[in-house]
Amino acid sequence: MLRIGPYTLPNPFILAPMAGVSEQPFRVLAFELGAALCPTELVSSQGLMRINQRTLRYLRFDARVERPYSLQLYGGDPEAMVRAALIGQEHGAQIIDINMGCPVKKVTKNGAGSALLCDPPRAATLVREIRAATGLPVTAKIRSGWDEHSRNYLQVAELLQAAGCAALAVHPRTRAQGYSGQADWSVLADLKRHFPELPLIGNGDVKTPADARRMQETTGCDFVMIGRAALGNPWVFRELLGGPAPTPEERCVLVLRHFAAHLEFTGDALAAVRSFRKHLAWYAHGLRGAAAFRAEANQLDSPEAVRDALHRFFRAASADPHAPSEEQDVDYRAALG
Repeated sequence: MLRIGPYTLPNPFILAPMAGVSEQPFRVLAFELGAALCPTELVSSQGLMRINQRTLRYLRFDARVERPYSLQLYGGDPEAMVRAALIGQEHGAQIIDINMGCPVKKVTKNGAGSALLCDPPRAATLVREIRAATGLPVTAKIRSGWDEHSRNYLQVAELLQAAGCAALAVHPRTRAQGYSGQADWSVLADLKRHFPELPLIGNGDVKTPADARRMQETTGCDFVMIGRAALGNPWVFRELLGGPAPTPEERCVLVLRHFAAHLEFTGDALAAVRSFRKHLAWYAHGLRGAAAFRAEANQLDSPEAVRDALHRFFRAASADPHAPSEEQDVDYRAALG
């Protein structure tokens, strides 16, 4: 049985928390297409404490679809993290996820993200105190260590488990690696051998449904967290469950729906158009004429222009057998770990 805290999940496939991607509109689509859990993008504990309206926007969720609702927080100060978790709970959070893996300097310089790997006792304190204050299950997302000389994932996992961590997501690269090189899946297998009772979520270099299955088979991880493979392709969750790839008509309808929800979520038409351009590029990947469409998408400046371009391109879109096989380029520095 696949469980995180009191919650039984229907399958082992989880959407990764990605900044600018894992917002409410995309999480809803991923849930509806089969994702078992969709944590929010990382949310600043300091922003919540200051009642920053932009930060509070990230707490919005659809209670009809997002069950359970997992809120990812980042911060290094236990008191601030507890207060932020309580605010999140007031807004409906059912799981608190702590980001301990973000490699970005503006996060780590404040003792948050992957900087917590350099202070495992403080990382454990965050889990313990948030659990005690909220009564909610607390999960964490870590890396294998700060650098090659301090791959302390076993020590971190041991302390987090003792603190009551309900599940541990692991990206098996070090902070120093960022997103370069290859994810070392042997880290996942090692963790599962040492901590068989701790639900383990594998993450890193999952680009296709086949990669997700191979990660489970070779490492024994309980769940697979899918990031880049879901960009422009929320249908990946349906395919993982044995369903079909989208038809051109279905793709067009969903992208239009995503854009409409993104407009409402953003609340600013021009800002929404600009921030949705990256989604348009990802949705077009692997389709005939994608390069020309991406060039056009980067010039779109109104909701009407976006809708017109969507109708023209996606209703006739077909797979391009000569498209590059690699995933769409992603600015993972913006995705914050």
